[in-house]
Amino acid sequence: MDEGVATVREVVGAGIEAALEQPMIAGGVIGAVVLVIVGFVAIRRLRRWWRVRRDVRRSRTSHERAQNREPPVSVGEEYTVGVQEFSHHHSGERHAVAKVEGFVVFVTDVPSDVDPADTIRISILSFNRGKTSATARFLGRA
Repeated sequence: MDEGVATVREVVGAGIEAALEQPMIAGGVIGAVVLVIVGFVAIRRLRRWWRVRRDVRRSRTSHERAQNREPPVSVGEEYTVGVQEFSHHHSGERHAVAKVEGFVVFVTDVPSDVDPADTIRISILSFNRGKTSATARFLGRA
């Protein structure tokens, strides 16, 4: 081996010996490493908290906008919609969730063989108290 090339074992051994000889420096290095790790974790948690707060604000703003607009559907009218997902809404029954121009419609009496992304025909039955969503009845597949 060349005299100028040290092995990893020699370098690590020299570092450990230096740390034992000068504990203040070793303590400072360890403290700095711990501080960096704690700072990294704190920043990640702060960013996650801020992201959640941002999502809550967006949701609240969207909800307020929905309360202030007229529904794009009318009671008794029929519409063709795509099923977004299924929910157990307030009653515990399985309801299809659809949207008409972004307006949420909960569809009752949906057969179990209907899947998300299927296109169905519905008839609007009623609105909720704030007219931010509607309830509809399943009429058939489109």
